[in-house]
Amino acid sequence: MHTLTSYVAGRWQEGTGEARALLDPTSGETVAQLPSGGIDFKEMTSHARDVGGPALRALGFAERGQLLKDLSAAIHAEREELIELGRLCGGNTRGDAKFDIDGATGTLAAYAYYARSLGDRKTLPDGEGVQLGRTARYWGQHILSPRVGVAVHINAFNFPAWGMFEKAACALLAGMPVIEKPGSPTALLAWRLAQITVDSGILPEGAFQFVAGSAGDLLDHLGPQDCLAFTGSARTGALLRGHANVVAHNVRINVEADSLNAAVLAPDVESDSETYGAFLSNVVTDMTQKAGQKCTAVRRILVPAERVEDVQADLIAELGRIQMGDPADRAHRLGPLTDAAQLEDVRAGIGRLSEVAEIVLGGSEPTELGGCFVTPTLLVAADPRADVLHELEVFGPVSTILPYTGSVEDAVELVNMGGGGLVTSLYCNDVDWTENYVIGVAPWHGRVWIASDRSVSQSLPPGMVLPASIHGGPGRAGGGEELGAERGLAFYMQRTALQGFKGFLNPRFGTPAEAE
Repeated sequence: MHTLTSYVAGRWQEGTGEARALLDPTSGETVAQLPSGGIDFKEMTSHARDVGGPALRALGFAERGQLLKDLSAAIHAEREELIELGRLCGGNTRGDAKFDIDGATGTLAAYAYYARSLGDRKTLPDGEGVQLGRTARYWGQHILSPRVGVAVHINAFNFPAWGMFEKAACALLAGMPVIEKPGSPTALLAWRLAQITVDSGILPEGAFQFVAGSAGDLLDHLGPQDCLAFTGSARTGALLRGHANVVAHNVRINVEADSLNAAVLAPDVESDSETYGAFLSNVVTDMTQKAGQKCTAVRRILVPAERVEDVQADLIAELGRIQMGDPADRAHRLGPLTDAAQLEDVRAGIGRLSEVAEIVLGGSEPTELGGCFVTPTLLVAADPRADVLHELEVFGPVSTILPYTGSVEDAVELVNMGGGGLVTSLYCNDVDWTENYVIGVAPWHGRVWIASDRSVSQSLPPGMVLPASIHGGPGRAGGGEELGAERGLAFYMQRTALQGFKGFLNPRFGTPAEAE
């Protein structure tokens, strides 16, 4: 059994407070101890600013990108061990663990690739320059330069690998050192990843630090050049935003919170079409992958009212093919929830949904498997506008069919009742219907995923977060934004307007085309 430690100012340090037992959600056995307390967060943040930051900023973007490439390889080399830890501490099936770990290494590799085109420069041009005076000699150019603080990342339990390194990749490439604080239930995997990172010696000293256990008074030591990125519940996100020191010093903050993502089946999609097959497959994947514990999972399934009975039967049939059980058995595609607290929340959530929707598969009753298992649960709403359907995110293998009239206006209204989402997926071949849907939902969503017979065979599932596209959303989704290729660096950089002689600005700070 492991006792998790923090990496602080160049040393591993065990917490001094009472330890929390971390359990295998399949067997209930203790797999690690997580002590909290005893960390000097002032020392930690100072070490990042004074040691890690200057070391990173001394490198150009291409050099930082090489660090990310090397780190991706170092983590990938321990892939089999990490997959096993994902099963042990998170109840992940092999496929689910690979999804998390390969997401981490893939994102690091992607940002290493983006860095190649940025060269050895220390700042980035933000758009093209513009003439400000009577002639082009007086010129304006916006640039992005690394903030001279520390990036604190408070990560969620469901993706201990991917969640940590999607944030770290952007911050490190931008030139900011990071302090990573994982979600406690799966901290064992995050801790092992931190060990691999430190032991590799790839990153400069101070560029990476790790907090096992409570964040304590960490936020009290942040200042105006620091960044705070959080993934988790809307309630915790609001508390972080309102933290007195964060407010007082205008600490830059990014929040990814709840999201009642919706999948919409348009009325023109035929039941024998490739698009309809993808609709069934993707909804089932979102309900069962990571036991439904994904921020991008489908919680609301919009189906034309006259087709609800057929779609319900098809989804039940597809879900019936998913084998649930001990994730150590590769035949099982659905493992347990992460811990007992998640199990309690999901069961309670199913109970609340069942007050306004009929359970047609599954339910909240204990399974014969024991542990933290929940049967895939599908509901059909009597009233698709019942408030709880658009307010309560049940973070497990649970989704509800919402009948709608088939009009794009009705679909848009229902989807937007979620109050802001990370992603909505649309299955439609009608280009006018699709255009009107996109225009209607785009202000409320960070991403709109569109499937049609012309593209679905080459599409990745809507629940997959890709480094090239932004991840985040407005409203209840947190109002934040991550990734999006080079866009992901902007959060960790300061935009500054330069005004001066074009002959000086262009070669040093302009776009490559202008510099020529």
